[in-house]
Amino acid sequence: MRQKRAKAYRKLMSLYSLSFGFRQPYQVLVDSHMCKEAVAHKIELVKQLGIVLQGTVKPMITQCCIHELYLQGQEQQPAVDLAKTFERRKCNHREAIPGDDCISSVVGETNKHRYVIASQSHELRQKLRAIPGVPIVHMNRSVMILEPPSDATLRAKALTEEKALHASEPEVAKLPTAPAPAEPPKKKKKGPKGPNPLSVKKKKPKSDSAAPKQKKEEAGPQPKTGEKRRREDEAEAHPSAQKSEGTGHKRKRRRKHGGSTAGAEGQEAAAGPHGSDE
Repeated sequence: MRQKRAKAYRKLMSLYSLSFGFRQPYQVLVDSHMCKEAVAHKIELVKQLGIVLQGTVKPMITQCCIHELYLQGQEQQPAVDLAKTFERRKCNHREAIPGDDCISSVVGETNKHRYVIASQSHELRQKLRAIPGVPIVHMNRSVMILEPPSDATLRAKALTEEKALHASEPEVAKLPTAPAPAEPPKKKKKGPKGPNPLSVKKKKPKSDSAAPKQKKEEAGPQPKTGEKRRREDEAEAHPSAQKSEGTGHKRKRRRKHGGSTAGAEGQEAAAGPHGSDE
């Protein structure tokens, strides 16, 4: 597939997804004519559907379409084998009806189950274009094509967009509201910085300051500063008293030494005559 066509198909499927709620895997309802065309051109139908729809697909077929292939004899046995590989979609028809009528009844008036129709029937495609939100795929000379949106689809898309723009107050209240944006964090004001903790002198613990007080109390009461100053003043006023006290001590010591020498001389004098008699 060319890049330009793939881009157009991707945009078209996004339209169906946003406006009509199509989701992957896309449910593709295949009719008997598409099965015969795929066998005749030897096309891998599931792979080509995935390429055209730009996503994963789930091919489906009704019992009425398979019955229509059985009625065409053994010539269509390869198409029957291909149809049996698809998922069966219950159409609730007790008696088999033509495939086009069966698919029209399954799609309904609104395509509420969101089917993608893969059909080679021109009448069926013409009928389905009147229903909004029905993607249609068909083969053109062994090339699979996704048809552009019909007028009914475009009108329905425009109507949904207009309702969304002009929604009433009760409907707006029901819509989910976005959470309020959180307040940005407040910036911290730059103020004067404190000193470097490594350069600050540590405070002495209380236990160390209490220790010298205890030592002073154990040592006893110390003289007041007034008493010290008074003693110094008295010493300066009477310096002769201090000298006399010092000399008195010296004289006493001299007297003691003198008495001892006098006693020694007396003892020698008393012992003198006895020594001479001997």
